[in-house]
Amino acid sequence: MKILNVVGARPNFMKMAPIIAAIQRRAQEVAQVLVHTGQHYDETMSASFFRDLQMPAPDINLEIGSGTHAEQTAMVMLALEPVLIAERPDWVVVVGDVNSTLAAALTAAKLGIKIAHVEAGLRSFDRAMPEEINRVLTDRISDLLLTPSKDADRNLLAEGIAPERIVCVGNVMIDSLFVQVERARQSTILADLNVSPRQFGVVTLHRPSNVDDAATLKNIFAALTAIAAELPIVFPIHPRTKARLAEFGIEPPPTLRLIEPLGYRDFLQLWSNARLVLTDSGGLQEETTAMGIPCLTLRDNTERPITIEQGTNRLVGRELASIVAAAIEILNSEQPRQPRIPDLWDGRTAERIVEALLKN
Repeated sequence: MKILNVVGARPNFMKMAPIIAAIQRRAQEVAQVLVHTGQHYDETMSASFFRDLQMPAPDINLEIGSGTHAEQTAMVMLALEPVLIAERPDWVVVVGDVNSTLAAALTAAKLGIKIAHVEAGLRSFDRAMPEEINRVLTDRISDLLLTPSKDADRNLLAEGIAPERIVCVGNVMIDSLFVQVERARQSTILADLNVSPRQFGVVTLHRPSNVDDAATLKNIFAALTAIAAELPIVFPIHPRTKARLAEFGIEPPPTLRLIEPLGYRDFLQLWSNARLVLTDSGGLQEETTAMGIPCLTLRDNTERPITIEQGTNRLVGRELASIVAAAIEILNSEQPRQPRIPDLWDGRTAERIVEALLKN
């Protein structure tokens, strides 16, 4: 069997690394090709993650780069089509919900190549999120829907997806987390930043709905400023967010420490030692749940409700008062509630994915 794996952005790398390793362990049965679309392409957004996750260099790099949603999707399709025609894989495996995910799935579907979608079935039910469009459309055209949790299964069944196309395999992001958490302890990031475990917070912020509107971004930064008066906060800032701060004339306070984006291991060592995490990232909601770190999600909805039902995550929206109140509650609590890690978040998801591919 020949599998062609597609990655495009940082969240994809963390999900694909364990799958590649699991396929390598079954090299007698499966050959694989790794295609990087180049949606994230620079050192901090791409290359360092490949090194940290011990992923092989891509066999093919499409070097798409930045652009609008339409430009990225179209460019990936144009560049990937001749690759698929030349390689003729049995499966194209796509992960997550970025533009590269949808573009690769569409290209494969048009060529009659089977598609497996890892992390299928997640829904925010908010079509204003570009990622939601990518998720829904990718699931509709995929042959094998590999879900992280039973709530994702229920979403797909409610949409009329045939049950035989759905396989609940667990959360492959947690595979990467468990493999890397010990290695991350070698990181010197806490010493480099002169912070002590549980004595700081971490923020990530990148979604257009949060950073592209001046009023929303100013409101979030007002909340972060208030929280930073109680707890120093480290903010590895996304290039998009950094540009908007300059554009909107927002000046972060000294207690809100902006740093450049970090590699996977440094960032893992940082947030896993934090008192709390504030984020609009999907993956970080899951990772903090697996590690028992309190997480406040700066959104009005989440496609990962299991992190609220069973994990450490709370939806707090974008309003100053609700963000600050939730953070102060965590800082004042002596015993954070103990989460229950969801079923199949056990570090063996990649093995189940490969098994499902071989069976179908």
